[in-house]
This record gives sequence, structure tokens and C-alpha cells, in this order.
Amino acid sequence: MTETDSIFDNPPPISGDRLGAAVCAPALSETSVSFEFFPPTSDKIAEQMWSAIVRLAPLNPDFVSVTYGAGGTTRERTFDTVQRILSDTDLIPAAHLTCVGDSRGQVDDAARRYWDAGVRHVVALRGDPPEGTATFEAPKNGYAYASDLVAGLKRVAEFEISVAAYPEGHPEAESLENDLDNLKRKIDAGATRAMTQFFFDVDLFLRFRDRAAAAGITVPIVPGMLPVTNYARLIDFSARCGASLPDWLARLFEGLDDDPDTRRLISGWIAIEQCRRLIANGVHEFHFYTLNRAELTRAICHALGIRAALPLAGVTAK
Repeated sequence: MTETDSIFDNPPPISGDRLGAAVCAPALSETSVSFEFFPPTSDKIAEQMWSAIVRLAPLNPDFVSVTYGAGGTTRERTFDTVQRILSDTDLIPAAHLTCVGDSRGQVDDAARRYWDAGVRHVVALRGDPPEGTATFEAPKNGYAYASDLVAGLKRVAEFEISVAAYPEGHPEAESLENDLDNLKRKIDAGATRAMTQFFFDVDLFLRFRDRAAAAGITVPIVPGMLPVTNYARLIDFSARCGASLPDWLARLFEGLDDDPDTRRLISGWIAIEQCRRLIANGVHEFHFYTLNRAELTRAICHALGIRAALPLAGVTAK
């Protein structure tokens, strides 16, 4: 039995005072968060996304990132969303850029467009293969690897650059060692932060962090947190990105397919417990994959001691 299993199968008795200290662990000044959104593809999704931004903005995130669709399919929607965040809010946006589908010149032009618009933070990713293809192939005269993209962005302007990290290894990596070498190349090229793929076994993250430190990686490695809203969809996500799902997770969601309210309660508790264990092991930055929904992420942040610094006024869902 792993330590994570024991938390759920054999919880220790906790007094009222200890429970409050455990659940409301850190002060706001000790813990920072960032949020990811995806650009809307319809008016309904746009309303949902901006509603989530309105709800989460008062938590004063370090930044909010906006994704770039597979094969670069949301390029203009990503730019429009980032531009509106800049113009309509006080949030700091981070634009995703990938190697997929464009030449180096086109990617560099997109980076310059962001810089000219006032964007100073980029999340640099190799990107998923275009829809209908199984493997990634670098476009003609394009960036082949995320490390190349990081170096190219640094030539364009002095961006702050975040990159992806994979506690269980990238699905296409030859080995965990090879994957860690790739992360080191991205850092050496100029990245200043690594944000991980989602995970549910905290020990996986802690072992990965130790291996990264042993490899000479000194930038912050920020855990990517995914509040579970739909377990069936999570199974599909994990199969595509190579993230494992512990047996205890399936047990907790068993029988809840038609009970979304209970699913949300269970999901929030799982994420709070994950964050609490991570904080106990020296982690104080978290990146939340919101899926354009605010409720769970806001509740989790509240439990961690991150409270609204400002009233909701000042950010509007236009």
C-alpha cells in the first residue's frame, strides 16, 4: 500500500484544531497559484470562460495561461482571448505557443505580435500532433523541439518562458532519463519555470522533483492540478497524455456517474488533500487546469487559505 492509498483507506484521527490547521494550511503570502483556460469555440463557451475568469481573478493569480489548440487550430482565438485579458482585466496573461503547423518565421512573427500587444510571458510547448495524425513531425523550416522553440523565443524578445514537465515521462519519451534530459535542455535554452502534467499520486511528483534536482534543474517545478469534473472524461485524458490513475481514484468515483454534486464534493476533497501533502513537502506554487470552470478551483484555493484580495468588481464578463 502506498502512502497515498493509506490517506484514503486508513485516515488517522484528527482533532478539531488539527483538522482546521490541516485543511486551511498556508497563509495567502506563502502560496501562489496560476490558472489555465482554453479559448472559446462558441458564444456559450465564451460566456462560461469569462464567468470563470471573473470568479477567479480576485484570487490574484501570478498569471493566467491560454492554451493553443492541437495543430495550432485556435491561434486567432488564443490571441483574441489573451488580448482581451490584457485590455479588460488586471491579470497577467501567458500565451501558449507550439511548434505545430508553422515555420520558424511564422512562430517568431506570432511571438512578436504577442510582445507588441504587451504579453511578456509565453508557455512554450512542442504541441500535439495535428488531428488525424499519430505522431508529431516538425513542419518544414519549423521548430522540431520545445527546447528549440524556447531558444527562438529568447531571440525574439526577453519573454518569461514556462515549459511542460512530465512526472511520469512524456508518452513519446524513450525513457524517464531521456525525458528529464529534454526538460534540462528546455531550461538551459532559457525557460524559467516548468509546469507538470496533472497527476494524482503525490509521490510521483515528489520523486520527479528529486530527480530533476539531481539533474541540475533549479527552476521552480510547479505541480499541475486538475480538479476532476467528469471521471469518464478523465480516463480519456489520461490515456492520451500518459498520466496514470490510481486504483483508489476509481473507487472514490464509483457509482457517481449520475451524481454530479457528489462528484464535485469528492473532487474538491481529493485536490485539497493533494495540495496539503504537497505543501507539507515544500511546494507553494500550483497551476490549476480549470477547464474554464471556476467553482472547484475557487473552493480548493479557499481551503488552502487563498482568499479574494479584491472585490469581484473591476473584472467583467463582457
